[in-house]
Order: sequence, then C-alpha cells, then structure tokens
Amino acid sequence: MITTMTLDAASAVRSNAYRKTAWRLMPFLMLCYLCAYLDRVNVGFAKLQMMNDLSLSETVYGLGAGMFFLGYFLCEVPSNLILHKVGARRWIARIMISWGIISALFAFVETAWQFYALRFLLGIAEAGLAPGLLLYLTYWFPSYRRAKMTVLWFVAIPLSGMIGGPLSGWIMNHFAGMHGWSGWQWMFVIEAIPTVIVGLLVLTYLKDGVHQATWLTDDEKELVNKELAEDNSRKVTHASPREFIRDRRLWLLACIYFCVVMGQYAITFWLPTLIRNAGVSDPLHIGLVTSLPYLCAIVAMLLMGRSGDKHRERRWHLVAPMIAGAIGLTLAALMGGNLVFSVLSLCLAAAGVLSASSLFWMLPTTLLGGVSAAAGIAGINSFANLAGFCSPYLIGWITTTTGSSAIGMYLITAVLFIGAVLVLRIPAASVNR
Repeated sequence: MITTMTLDAASAVRSNAYRKTAWRLMPFLMLCYLCAYLDRVNVGFAKLQMMNDLSLSETVYGLGAGMFFLGYFLCEVPSNLILHKVGARRWIARIMISWGIISALFAFVETAWQFYALRFLLGIAEAGLAPGLLLYLTYWFPSYRRAKMTVLWFVAIPLSGMIGGPLSGWIMNHFAGMHGWSGWQWMFVIEAIPTVIVGLLVLTYLKDGVHQATWLTDDEKELVNKELAEDNSRKVTHASPREFIRDRRLWLLACIYFCVVMGQYAITFWLPTLIRNAGVSDPLHIGLVTSLPYLCAIVAMLLMGRSGDKHRERRWHLVAPMIAGAIGLTLAALMGGNLVFSVLSLCLAAAGVLSASSLFWMLPTTLLGGVSAAAGIAGINSFANLAGFCSPYLIGWITTTTGSSAIGMYLITAVLFIGAVLVLRIPAASVNR
C-alpha cells in the first residue's frame, strides 16, 4: 500500500501510473476531438464551392457558420451535467454519433434556411463534447499534470486543420460531379463517417473513472485517487446555483475565453478564404497551404504546455500567445495579396490563438472541483462560444458591407488584446500551481 512505500517507490509508482494513463487515453481523446473539428470546420472549405452553387452571400455564410454556436450555447451546461451523472463513456458516444449523422445531412442543403437549421442542430448535437472531455481529464490527472494533457488533446484542433484541409480539398476536386453531386456534398458525407465509427468505439474503449482502469495496479489506483482527492480539496465547490452564478471569477473567465474564441474562429472559418485572397485558387492547393499555420500551432502548443507545467505559471503563458495571435492576424490583414507574408502572418496567428485556446483551460480546471467543475467548465465554454457566432457573422457582414475582410480582422485583434488585459486581473497565486 502507498502508506508503506518509500518516497522513491511512491514517485516511481506515480510516474508509471500517469504515463500509462496518458498513453491509454490521450491518443483516443485526440481522435475524438479531431473528428469534432473536422466536422465542425469543413464548412469553411465547403464555402469555396457551396456559396456559388446555392447563391449564398458572405453574410448568409457568416450567419450560418455562427448558428452552430447558438445551439451549442443552449445545450452546453445541461449536456455536461448529464455527462457528470451518467458517465463519460455513454454520453460522449451519444454526442459523436448524433453529430456525425447531422454533419452528413449537409450534403442535401439547398436553401439558406436549411443551412441555418442544420448548423443549429449540429451545435445542439455536439454541445458538451469539449467541456465533457475537459471534465474527463480532471477524473484522471491532478492540476500540476493537466496542462500538458490538455495541450495534447487540443493539438487535435490544428491537426484536424492539417489533415482536414488537404483532405477536404482533395475530396472536393476528386469527387466533383460524381453521381450528380458537387465536391462539397461528397466532402460532408465522407468526413462524417469516421465520427460515427469513433463514437461507437467510445462505448468499448473509454472508462468512467480510475476505479475502472484495468491498466493500473491497485497501488497505482490508490495513489492516483489520493492525489486527485487532495487536488479537489483545494478547489471551489459552490453550495448553490445562486452562489455559482454570482461568482465573479466565472464571469471573468468566460469573458477571457470569449476573446480567445473570437480569434480562434476567425482563423478556423476564414483561413481558406484568406489563403484564396492571397492568390491560391485550387481547393487542394488551398488545403495544403492551410496546413502550414496549423503545423506551427502544434509546435507552439506543445512547447507552451510543457513550459506551463514546468514553471507552474498560467497567466503569462496565456497572455503571450493571445498577443502573438493578435499581431499575426493584424499582419495577415495588412499583407493582403502577398502569399508568402500572408502565410507567415497566419502561422504566427494560428500558433498564438490556438495555444491560448488550450492553455486557457488550466485556469477553470485549477480553480473548480466537483459538480461546480462540470457546470463551470460548461458554462464558461457555452458563454464564450457565442463568440463562434459573433466572429464569423461580424466578419461576413463587414466583408459584404465594405468589400474587405481586413476591418473584421482588426476588430478581432482588438478583442484579443482586451482578453489579454483581463487575464492579468486573475490573482497569480490562485492559478499558479
């Protein structure tokens, strides 16, 4: 038992337990989130053909892209509370299977209202996945080990861009006209299939907690449970819903993440268009070029996550990427038609914004525990993801009105700078552990 172990033996058991758990869970969780982002953002590539085929304006596209987040907002907190009650395995499987089916239905869209409706339903179906997986990590890893794990999981976002960009471009070129369908229609169907398959695998692969971890010994389970209990004892658990809602820290965190998400979806939904505006026209070539900013983001995320855990510092590890992302988006808007400088600027923007998106979650998961963590993570994510509605809609409306997307990008950079200032309002002692 761990009470009779030497310190060296306990350290060895601890390291071995977390290493085995990371290898068991993280690749699969990354696969789940890769599927999520592939199905969430392929609308950015469909836009290259779908807008002409269906005679949709930039404003219609922006509103449709944003409708996802209204459904997401309404169902996020209830979904995460259900996950906490019934277990991650069954609920994550339900989420993935339902959104995979809805994503495939986009192939049959013919009108703007059908586009709006399916985007809204897709948001309802996927609500709870991101905060659910974040909550799931708290069941396995204490705060001091979680930044690296969170970053590993969030690497699926740029990875989905690296894979999804060239894949979407290839499908749209290769399958165009097959059986009377456009390339974008085939893309929605083909890219939805892996999501349904992975959703079914969730039922057999994931476990609901340390007590079910067949890959851990009894000593390892006991030690991990002890560390998790100690970690949770230092977190805030609200006694009532009213106390939860009145917690100013939750609203501050939600505002910070809102700013991050504004930048994240400016890149997610508009990166293919920005590359096209820089002079690349072929969908496959656009997909290949978009993989470069995402590759830079992966490197930056891994380095920042390692650094955050090593130094046990959270605030400046979030502020610095947000500022870098803002500078990158500004430069990308200024460079306009210069392909090389535009891509370099977008590499800086993606590295900064996507690093910030992953590192942010060290703040609420360090502060909150128990049911408060389930509701808090979901509430913050739900409110902040309204930025996923505002960001594409505002850029689309500004682009339609002014004929230029640069003004919209300047607006996003200002929001990122505001978010960086808000981060510094959080006391360092409360999160640096």
